[in-house]
Amino acid sequence: MGQIVITDPGMKAFVEDLGRYGYQRYGVSVSGAVDELAARTANFLVGNQAAEALIEITLKGLSLEFKTDTLFAITGSPCEYTLNGEPLPLWASRYAAAGDLLAGGFMTGGLRNYLAIAGGIDVPLIMGSRSTNLRGKFGGYKGRELKKGDILETGNTAAEKTPRPRRALKACCIPRYGTDIDLRVISGPQDEALTEAGMRTFLSSPYKVSFDSDRMGIRLAGEKIEHVKAADIISDGIAFGSVQAPGDGQPIIMLAERQTTGGYCKIATVITADRSRLAQARPKCLICFHKVSMEEALEALKEYRSFFDKLDEYCPVENQANL
Repeated sequence: MGQIVITDPGMKAFVEDLGRYGYQRYGVSVSGAVDELAARTANFLVGNQAAEALIEITLKGLSLEFKTDTLFAITGSPCEYTLNGEPLPLWASRYAAAGDLLAGGFMTGGLRNYLAIAGGIDVPLIMGSRSTNLRGKFGGYKGRELKKGDILETGNTAAEKTPRPRRALKACCIPRYGTDIDLRVISGPQDEALTEAGMRTFLSSPYKVSFDSDRMGIRLAGEKIEHVKAADIISDGIAFGSVQAPGDGQPIIMLAERQTTGGYCKIATVITADRSRLAQARPKCLICFHKVSMEEALEALKEYRSFFDKLDEYCPVENQANL
């Protein structure tokens, strides 16, 4: 087994994978990485399976010491990282030797980074997932965010006969994050709870991301959305990207750590293909919503999924001569 020691967790950092599915009927949140694209790509770059556990980092890059030789990669928001003081590229895998020090600065443009270690982060598998459930205080590393001094076990890659190759995502494929974000939505399931004027307001007004946002959901501030009567409904299930319209008329977009059910009307859902940009929306960003048809959403989904099908092409093996 390998080890890493957290020397500075940044603002917030958690052990995540792609989520805990099949237990929402029992009140257990899905959890998992908020930015699936960045997380899956990080794992691919180090030769892991897509759902291997990694570290999700928020706003400020974490710092750590590698206790064993390993291959690692960081994806997501632009951020200045160094390895032993030397600048480190993102969206590319690199080798670290025992004793090497990784240090991160503040992110620019986006909100989250993903650090994948060859072999994954070795934490207990609970209900089929290694993701952190913050409100339940289980999963991940001791059911909490990472702290200075935490020692994480990693998969054993030292015994592999052939070292895993270095890879890098082609520059043309690296996502671009900005302060103005356009999100495509499909309407419903309770869009009838809004007046026609309320829906026009929602689809034509920019909304600012509030500091009162987290892995559970993004709170927005902007023009008030008008309801026909009340915002409350009989509680039903909530999907990633569901846009709730509570009584104050300020939308909330639900994310990975969302509750399993909710009693506010859901007026729209952000399409899957736009979740990565949604995941990287930082406080003060402006979000605009654009309605699309189900057919358009499905076409966008096919294109989104094709990215993962082509990762071997998009992330070629780098020249190993200079290692």
